[in-house]
Amino acid sequence: MALTINSSWAGEKEVTLILEGRLDTSTAPQLEKEIQGLDGVTCLRLDFEKLDYLSSAGLRVILIAQKKMNRCGEMIISHVNETIMEVFEVTGFVDILTIE
Repeated sequence: MALTINSSWAGEKEVTLILEGRLDTSTAPQLEKEIQGLDGVTCLRLDFEKLDYLSSAGLRVILIAQKKMNRCGEMIISHVNETIMEVFEVTGFVDILTIE
């Protein structure tokens, strides 16, 4: 299954990326490219409501996004399902991410 990324802007500096499908080795570069193109954003929200799967490659891109946003604003992850929350807990990502 592929990854679909929809963006929703609130003003010029706040964007929500709505992820649907799988964030894995084959789709992680797609998210990384999307995040690299977000210049001037001070609030990045990642909506995981429709995200079914997260691999280590996906975690790497999330970490890259978090480091980028640490320099220029904040990143919030919302609507995390139990399976993905377990991945965040096992990897220690719950300690470095803002999860709503």
